[in-house]
Amino acid sequence: MEKTFQPADIETRWYQEWEASNYFAPQGGEQAYSIMIPPPNVTGSLHMGHGFQEAIMDALIRYHRMAGYNTLWQVGTDHAGIATQMVVERQLEAEGISRHELGREKFIEKVWEWKEQSGGTITRQLRRLGSSLDWSRERFTMDEGLSAAVQEVFIRLYEQGLIYRGKRLVNWDPVLHTAISDLEVISEEEQGHLWHFNYPLAGGEGHLTVATTRPETMLGDAAVAVHPKDERYAHLIGRSVELPLTGRQIPVIADDYVDREFGTGCVKITPAHDFNDYEMGKRHGLPLINILDDDAAIGGEAPAHYVGMDRYEARKQIVADLDALGLLDKIDEHTLKVPRGDRSGVVIEPYLTDQWYVDARELAKPAIAAVENGDIQFVPKQWENTYFAWMRDIQDWCISRQLWWGHRIPAWYDDNGKVYVGESEAAVRAEHQLADEMHLQQDDDVLDTWFSSALWTFSTLGWPEETEELKTFHPSSVLVTGFDIIFFWVARMIMMTLHFRKEVPFHTVYVHGLVRDGEGQKMSKSKGNVIDPIDLIDGIELEELVSKRTAGMMQPKLAAKIEKATRKQFPEGIGAYGTDALRFTYFSLASTGRDIKFDIGRIEGFRNFCNKIWNAARYVLMNCEGEDCGLDAELPVALSLADRWIVSKLQETEVEVARAIAAYRLDLASQALYEFIWNEYCDWYLELSKPVLWDEHADDAAKRGTRRTLIRVLETWLRLLHPMMPFITEEIWQTVAPLAGKSGPTIMLQPYPESDTGAMDSAANADIEWLKGVIVGVRNIRGEMNIPPGKALTVLLKNGNEEDQRRLAENAPYLRKLAKLEDIAWLEKTEEAPVAATALVGELEILVPMADLIDKEAELARLAREIEKLSNDLQRVQGKLNNSAFVDKAPAAVVEKEREKLQGLEQARQKLQEQEQRIRQM
Repeated sequence: MEKTFQPADIETRWYQEWEASNYFAPQGGEQAYSIMIPPPNVTGSLHMGHGFQEAIMDALIRYHRMAGYNTLWQVGTDHAGIATQMVVERQLEAEGISRHELGREKFIEKVWEWKEQSGGTITRQLRRLGSSLDWSRERFTMDEGLSAAVQEVFIRLYEQGLIYRGKRLVNWDPVLHTAISDLEVISEEEQGHLWHFNYPLAGGEGHLTVATTRPETMLGDAAVAVHPKDERYAHLIGRSVELPLTGRQIPVIADDYVDREFGTGCVKITPAHDFNDYEMGKRHGLPLINILDDDAAIGGEAPAHYVGMDRYEARKQIVADLDALGLLDKIDEHTLKVPRGDRSGVVIEPYLTDQWYVDARELAKPAIAAVENGDIQFVPKQWENTYFAWMRDIQDWCISRQLWWGHRIPAWYDDNGKVYVGESEAAVRAEHQLADEMHLQQDDDVLDTWFSSALWTFSTLGWPEETEELKTFHPSSVLVTGFDIIFFWVARMIMMTLHFRKEVPFHTVYVHGLVRDGEGQKMSKSKGNVIDPIDLIDGIELEELVSKRTAGMMQPKLAAKIEKATRKQFPEGIGAYGTDALRFTYFSLASTGRDIKFDIGRIEGFRNFCNKIWNAARYVLMNCEGEDCGLDAELPVALSLADRWIVSKLQETEVEVARAIAAYRLDLASQALYEFIWNEYCDWYLELSKPVLWDEHADDAAKRGTRRTLIRVLETWLRLLHPMMPFITEEIWQTVAPLAGKSGPTIMLQPYPESDTGAMDSAANADIEWLKGVIVGVRNIRGEMNIPPGKALTVLLKNGNEEDQRRLAENAPYLRKLAKLEDIAWLEKTEEAPVAATALVGELEILVPMADLIDKEAELARLAREIEKLSNDLQRVQGKLNNSAFVDKAPAAVVEKEREKLQGLEQARQKLQEQEQRIRQM
C-alpha cells in the first residue's frame, strides 16, 4: 500500500474493473432484491440531492448483493420533454434557426443527435459516485421498448374509457406554449399590489368593492362571491352587479369558500383564469369566459379594444380606465406568491385549453387500498398521510403537452374532428374501415413525461411481454425518493402498475429529506449556494468555481454578489475529498428529517476518516505481512483480553448495522461503523496490540492470536463498510484478504458479515472499559496539568475493590505502555495521599502526585493568560448577543451558533479556573 491515501488513484481504476467484469449484473440467488433508479433527466447533471439519493440506493444494493440476494439495480434516463426541447431549441436559435423552420421530423432528428452526443453527462457522473447500476440493461424512456409500452397503455386506457379529451384549466407557460405540471411551477413570494375596485350594483343604488392582484382578469369575471353567513351582504345574494368595461352584468353568489375576514369579504370570480374560481364556477354553473390567448395576451372573449395587448400592458390600461370612471377605490402594497415556470421563468397563467386527461379517481381506488392494507409501506410512516390526502381528493391528470419531443399521442382526427386512437394511422384505418382518401391528422401533442415514468418499474423489465426479468424482479423491493414527488411520480406508478400488472410496483417507499446548504436554505443558482457533488469528489479551483456559479447570469449585481459570497466561503476553492468521503457524509445525514443541512465541515471530517482507515490498514500489514497470523490450525493461538474485546465489539457492531439498514436508518448504520472503526479498532485496539506484538518476552501463541485478530477483524469490517465506502475498502481488501484466509476477485461479491452471538464477551467488554477509564483518566490529568506526553508518571490508586485489584494485576502492562507510567501502586486506606491531581473510574480514585512534575508559578502564569483571553472572547460574544440589532436581523442559525460559542467559552474558562484552584492548593 502507498504511504498516503489518494482517492483519485484508485476510484476510476476500480470502477472500470467492476463494470468490465459485469459485477453489477444479477448474480443469482434464491431471493430477489431490486431497485429501479428514479430516472434522471437526460439533459441534466448531478446535484446534491441526486448524489444523496444515488448513494442511499447504492448502499442498499451493495448490502443485499453481499447478503446473497439476486440483485438488480435498474438504470435508465428520462427524455425530459420540456428541458430537452429547450436545450436543442436554444442551440438552433444560436444558429439563427427556429424549430418551425426545420419542421417536426428534422427537429426530432436534431434532438436525437444531441442526445447521442451530450446526453451521457449524468451517467458518467453516476459512475463517479460508485453507483453499481447494471449498465448492461440501461433504458431510456424514448427507446423502442418503452415507447411501445407507453403506446400500449394509452390505447388500453382510452378503450377502457379512462382517458378522454376535454377543455379544462391547466398551468400554461406562455413562452413555451404548453401546459405544465404543478412540479414545473415554482411559487415564490414577490412584492406586488392589491387593487380594490368598485363594481356598481345593477339598479344604481350602491356598489360592491372587490380586491385583486391581477386586474386584467376582471374582463373574464363571471360572478362576485360572498360568504352565505356574512350579514353585510345577505340581502344582495341573487342580485347582479355591472361588470365595468365589459357591458355585462354578473350575479352575486354565496359560497363557503369565501373568507369574510379578508378584505371586504367580496371576491371576484373568474372561472377561466383561476383554479379555485374554476371549482366554484362548476359548483354554481358559471360560464367560462376566456380573455387570454396562447401568448397570455388579451384575446378570446375580451372587449375588442383590449384585444392584442400584452397582459401587463392591459393591466395598466384597465387600472387607468377604472380610475377614470371613478371605480378605483385604492391600491395597497401586497406580498404574494407568484407562480413561475421553472424552465422559462415567466409567470404561469391558469388557462382554458383542450387537453388529454386520465380519469385518476378510478385508478386511485386500488392504489389507496394497497397502502391501507400494508402491501406498500412508507418509511417514515407519516408520509402515508401525505399520500392519502392527495389520493383521496385526486383530480383528473392532464397528460398532454404542446411539444414535439416526447411520445406523440396515438390519436388521429378526421376533418369533422372525430378522434381515432390506435398504434398507427394504418391500424386506425384498418380497424375503422376508413377509406384511403379520407384525410386523417395525427394529434400534434406529446405525452407528459410523468406518463412514461409512471410505467417505469415494469416497462424497463420488458412489459408488455411477460419476461423472465418481470417474473424475477417485479414487484421491486424499494423505491428511494424525495417527498416532493410523492404525488407526481410515486402515486402514479402505484396507480398504473396496479391497473396493468395487478400487483404493486414496490413493497416499500423510502422517503428521504431534501438536501439544503449549511444554513438550511434551498440550494439554487440564484443564491450562489449550489455545490456540485463532482466538485467535492475531484476538487475545483476558486476561479473555476466562481465562473461556474455565475455563468449565464443576466444580472451583474447578482453575479457580483454570488462571486463575493463564493470567494468568502471557499477562499482556496474546494479540495478533492474523494467519493468515499462524500458518500459517508451523505449517510451520516440520512435521518428521517424533512430537510438535510449539508455542512462542508462534515466531508472534511470523513476525509480524515478515510486517512485513518488507510493508516490503520498499513499498521496491520506492517505487523502481519510475512508473519505467522495464526491461520495454521496445528499451532496454538492465545487470545488476549484486547483480542476477545474487539471481536466482541465487532459482533455488536454487526448487529447494530444490520438493524439500522433494515430500518432504512443509514445515519445510524454509518455512526455505528464510524464509532467501531475509529474509536474502538483504530484508537484503542491497535494501541492495545502493541504491548503484545512489541514485547520480546510475549509467547508466540499470544502474538499469533493478536495478528490473527488484527487481520481478521480488519477484513471483516472492510466488508461491513464496503456498501458505504466502496473504493477504499476494495483497494485495502485486495491486500488484506489473503492474509485473513479469504479469496475472491472483489470484495463486492464477498458475503456480508453476520454476527456470532457466541463471540460476544461481556466480561472482556467490562474489563476493557475499566482499562480505558484508567488510561483516559491519566491522560486527562496530563492535559489539564500541562504535563508533557513523554513524561513517565507515578500513579497511585485508592478506594478500589477486589475487582479493581484483579483488573490492575492482569492489565498492568497495558497501563504502563498506553498511559506512559513509570510505576503504579495501591494506597492503603489509612495512608495519607500526597498532593495530587485526581480522576475517578467508578469508586476507584486515580492520583497523580504533582511534586516535581510542574513549575507551579509558571503554570499559574500560563493559566492566567489563557483565562484572560477566554474572558475577552466571552465579552465580545456576549456583547454581540446583547445587541438587539444583531439578534433580530441575523439568520436564526447564525445567532444559535453564537450562543453555542458563548456556552463553549464559559465551560472552557470554568475548567481552567478549577485547574488554577487545584494548583494553588498544592
